[in-house]
Amino acid sequence: MMNNSGASAAGSSSGSGEGSAPRRNSKRPKYSRFTQQELPACKPILTPRWVISVFTLVGIIFVPIGVVSLMASHHVVEIVDRYDSACIPPNMTNDKVGYIQNAAIKKTCTRTLKVPKDMDRPVYVYYQLDNFYQNHRRYVKSRNDEQLRSKDKANDTSNCDPEATTHNGASILPCGLIAWSLFNDTYNFIRGNENITVNKKDISWKSDRDHKFGKDVYPKNFQNGTLIGGAKLDPNKSLSEQEDLIVWMRTAALPTFRKLYGRIEVDLKANDTITVTLENNYNTYSFSGKKKLVLSTTSWLGGKNNFLGIAYLTVGGLCFFLATAFTVVYLIKPRKLGDPSYLSWNRNPLGH
Repeated sequence: MMNNSGASAAGSSSGSGEGSAPRRNSKRPKYSRFTQQELPACKPILTPRWVISVFTLVGIIFVPIGVVSLMASHHVVEIVDRYDSACIPPNMTNDKVGYIQNAAIKKTCTRTLKVPKDMDRPVYVYYQLDNFYQNHRRYVKSRNDEQLRSKDKANDTSNCDPEATTHNGASILPCGLIAWSLFNDTYNFIRGNENITVNKKDISWKSDRDHKFGKDVYPKNFQNGTLIGGAKLDPNKSLSEQEDLIVWMRTAALPTFRKLYGRIEVDLKANDTITVTLENNYNTYSFSGKKKLVLSTTSWLGGKNNFLGIAYLTVGGLCFFLATAFTVVYLIKPRKLGDPSYLSWNRNPLGH
C-alpha cells in the first residue's frame, strides 16, 4: 500500500511538473487591464435628446460670437489703393519692366485718397503685395540668422547664395535674397496744407529687435552689386534699429500679404482728402505682381477681416439646422432606444 501510495504521489508530482512546464514556456502575453481594454472610460450613449441639446448649445454659443466678430470687422475703416499700374507713364504701359529698371526715369507718383468715415488714431499704413511668394523654399533659406544677431559672425555668409558676397569676394551684411529684395517704395501724406507724419518706430516685433537683430551689427557692402534688389540701409544704424528690414524679413506664408509701413498719429475725418506722394521703385512687374497702399484702423480683433465672423456664423447656423432636423425626425418618427429589431441580422431578407 505504501509503495502504491508513494508511486501514486510520485506520479502525481511528476504529472504536476509536466503540466506546469507548458505554462512557463507559453507565449501568451501577461494579462493586464490595459491590453484587455478594461480601463475605466467614458462611454456616452448618444441619445436623440443629448445630440439635439449639444447642437443647440453650440449654435447658441457660436452665432453670437460670429455676429460680434462681424460687427467688430465692419467698424474697421479701410482705404485700399492699388497704384502699380496707375503710376506708369502712358508711353511706358507696354514696357513696364523697362520703366521700373530705368534709373533715368523719375518714379514719383501722386495719388489722391478720400476718407470715407472718421478714422481714429492710430491709423496704420501698410503696403500690400500680391503674387509675391515669400514662402518659396529657396527664398526662405537664403539668410543667415547668426550673421544678423552677432558681430562675430559678420563674415559668415553660409546659406546666403546667390547674395552672399560682392564681385570682389567681400561679405555682404545682411546677406541673402530676403534682405536683398527689401521693399523700397516710400509714401508721404498731405492733408490740405498739413504734412502728416508717419511714425515708423516700433513697427516690428519687440522680440525680433531684441533677440534676432544685433544692436552691434551694422550693414556692410549691402546693395553694392550691379543688380540692385530693393531698398538700401543706413550703414551707421545697427540692424536692430532698421525696422523696415526687420518687418520685411519676417516672411509671409501666403502670396498676398501686408506689411506695416508706419502709423499716422492724428485722426482723419470723413471726407478728408489725402494727397499721397509716393516713389514707385519696387519691381513687381517682372512677376505680374500688384502693389497697394492700405490705410486702416483696428478693432479688438485686429484689422478688417470677415472670415472669422462668417466661419462662426456658418458653424452655428449649421448646428441649429441639424438640431431642428433631428428634432423634427425625432417627433415625427420616433424609435425606441436600443431596439434590437433594427440590427441587420435580425431583419428578414427581402422577399422572404
